[in-house]
Amino acid sequence: LSPVGKPFIRAAFYFKEALQLLLRFNTTNTSTLYTTNMIFKIAAYKSFSEISPTVQFVNFTCNQALLEVFEGCNRVHIIDFDIGYGGQWASLMQELVLRNGGAPCMKITAFACPTSYDEFELGFTIENLKHFANEINMGFDIEIVSLEALNSCSWSSLPLHFGENETIAVNLPIGSFSNYPSTLPLILRFVKQLSPKIVVSSDRGCDRTDVPFPHHIIHALQSYSGLLESLDAVNMNLDALEKIERFFLQPSIEKIVLGRHRSLERRPPWRSLFIQSGFSPLTFSNFTESQAECLVQRTPIRGFHVEKRQSALVLCWLRRELIAASAWRC
Repeated sequence: LSPVGKPFIRAAFYFKEALQLLLRFNTTNTSTLYTTNMIFKIAAYKSFSEISPTVQFVNFTCNQALLEVFEGCNRVHIIDFDIGYGGQWASLMQELVLRNGGAPCMKITAFACPTSYDEFELGFTIENLKHFANEINMGFDIEIVSLEALNSCSWSSLPLHFGENETIAVNLPIGSFSNYPSTLPLILRFVKQLSPKIVVSSDRGCDRTDVPFPHHIIHALQSYSGLLESLDAVNMNLDALEKIERFFLQPSIEKIVLGRHRSLERRPPWRSLFIQSGFSPLTFSNFTESQAECLVQRTPIRGFHVEKRQSALVLCWLRRELIAASAWRC
């Protein structure tokens, strides 16, 4: 196996490398092992976002659902379980500022796991969002809370601050739990207690803790093979593609493998967990659906399309599911 060659061979190489990490470290308590320069990581993420419609598709679809819920609200509070580099929220702020009646005040409470988040990266994201909000003259506040605090005896002791007349929304991507899949039921119970107006989520199709470890790995391998196929179709610069794979995709694969190895037991499918926790799926509006299709059609490569499956919108490459967006209510 080699990081050079057809998409399936490259994907298999990255999974082989991740599995070898398990053998090399012989522990289930490894923190993120793939550390690298933040500048390379951000550049790889930016390149990926520009050439693949996956990030834009999820951000746009979820943000459109949030905009519809925030209509007429003066104060909005987003509980976020995957802040990343903050691009989704900069886009949302831009849309909120343009609405009739002016922009609401916006607050983000971001839950971050100390073992998988780089403090410097988090600081970079916070400063960027604050600077952007200031530039567009929007009231903005952000707080970071350790995800480990959710394991405490009493959630009332968490450093969470809610103002009067705030509309609460939650961003809960399933992939953000690949490092610690066993915590999802606990987090869903916590989110339910908050009584948010809406919960938006995304699912990469390879977040499968409902199957045994070997099946999960093979499923994820097929998923990433499809993603690499779609990147190859863009016919981009090989050096840029190599950087996307090395600094963005390979760390994601390692998180899946190492995270699942820490939590080998099978769990119900994540959608079943949502329903068991008292959430029911929301159907995206016709406008959101048509705009998502327009966004994908603007991609210069043929082969991407949007499918509606139950209440979710799914971005596919040829016949393969790349990522799905869904919305839920309590």
